Amino acid sequence: MLNRRITKKYSTHIFWLLLSVPLISAAASQTDTVEQVSKHTTEQTGWTNTTLPELIYDSSEHFSDIDSADLDGLLDRIGDSRLVLLGESTHGTADFYDMRARITRELIEKKGFNIVAVEADWPDATSIDYFIRGSGKKPNFKIKLFTGFPSWMWANHSVLTFTHWLKDYNQRFNSAEHAVGFYGLDIYNLFNSIEAVLGYLEDVDPKAAEAARWSYGCLKPWANDPSLYSRDMQSRRYRGCGYEVYTVLQDLLKHRKFYRQTDTKEDQQRYFNAVQNARLVRNGERFYRTMYQDDNDSWNQRDQNMFDTLLAILNHRGLNSKAVVWAHNSHIGDARATDMSARGEFNLGQRVREVFADDAYLIGFGTDHGTVSAASEWGAPMKVMQIPPSHKDSYESLFHDVKADNFMLPLRTSTMRKPIQNITRKKLLKKRLQRAIGTTYDPEDELKKHYSYASLPRQFDEYIWFDETRSVKPLTRKTVQAAPD
Repeated sequence: MLNRRITKKYSTHIFWLLLSVPLISAAASQTDTVEQVSKHTTEQTGWTNTTLPELIYDSSEHFSDIDSADLDGLLDRIGDSRLVLLGESTHGTADFYDMRARITRELIEKKGFNIVAVEADWPDATSIDYFIRGSGKKPNFKIKLFTGFPSWMWANHSVLTFTHWLKDYNQRFNSAEHAVGFYGLDIYNLFNSIEAVLGYLEDVDPKAAEAARWSYGCLKPWANDPSLYSRDMQSRRYRGCGYEVYTVLQDLLKHRKFYRQTDTKEDQQRYFNAVQNARLVRNGERFYRTMYQDDNDSWNQRDQNMFDTLLAILNHRGLNSKAVVWAHNSHIGDARATDMSARGEFNLGQRVREVFADDAYLIGFGTDHGTVSAASEWGAPMKVMQIPPSHKDSYESLFHDVKADNFMLPLRTSTMRKPIQNITRKKLLKKRLQRAIGTTYDPEDELKKHYSYASLPRQFDEYIWFDETRSVKPLTRKTVQAAPD
């Protein structure tokens, strides 16, 4: 989703995790300049008659369909990276979901990845995690999961197929603790996180549950629409609930030794789930409280929360943890290579590169035309919409001119297999328009609402292209009822 958000305060165990990771700049160089591009281009006399689409063709690996695509080169370029971030230029394209699933399966089977972290809320993702790992008692939420807007983003056939594969794969592990886990990074589902914390405390510490219920009761007036919380705070008739939600989190952390002892053999992460939900309530309260303030930094709050949550998951799963992240291009591509940076915004991809450097591999996805599942405005019903051919000044139009419908384009020059030619990377460095479609889409005003400028080689380590794409297929109520518990 393309809305905005930050959290700048790390807990102590996250701080020590950060110290254990190399704090060096990413190889996707931020120092290349347009002047260097011109100088380098004139030096490459052998390429003077070659068009940029032809250079892209020569530097890329082509495939006819997702199932038959040879991913050996991609896996070689990923190497020993601990993090692989997989993007999408829309939230409603089946080809992106299916290709990410194919890559993720390969990373799990061949490179030992054991974390799938997605742009979904923690409580919703927990329901999938319990399904694929079969870990203990299922969470009991009063609100149905993946039913709110935009339900099609995760309640779709592509995700359903992938989660069943994960469940089958995890059968080889004797313990849910060692199986592949599925986690949410987002911040929206504030009240399901509250229910999760209360449900946990009612089970292990009824007195603490009573105190937490009283504290969280401060937010009850906005349970039906948390976005109204910001408006009411601006009226200055309310002082807000920051202290109350912070108290619940602190109490959980203060008694961690006792609570960890209550984890069952079947479910070793009950306490971890409770703490993460309590953190999300704290971060979500601040996010909704400042959403409509003139100086709001909701985008930064949201992406900082994603980064902090990702670090917490890695730390929880131990030194051998390796994570695949699914999120929109706008979250996983380095924000310093886009217009976002000029607005004072950063994102998950930037934070990952700042901390993990070459130990992370960022992959963007794009398309020229086709269909997409989206809504005309926030909260409106989903429709299957036509994506028109891309703007003539965009990266998408440039890739449309490449004589291959589908391809993978490496953007690092320092890869072991099929590195991008220097001349190709240099010519791609100049900022161009780039299209981004979120959960809402307005094809009639596309240039204004869905395009911004970016430098692709600085933004990603690789780019996967589908010239024509099809919309994701949402799950129906009948499909959900037929699915196993």
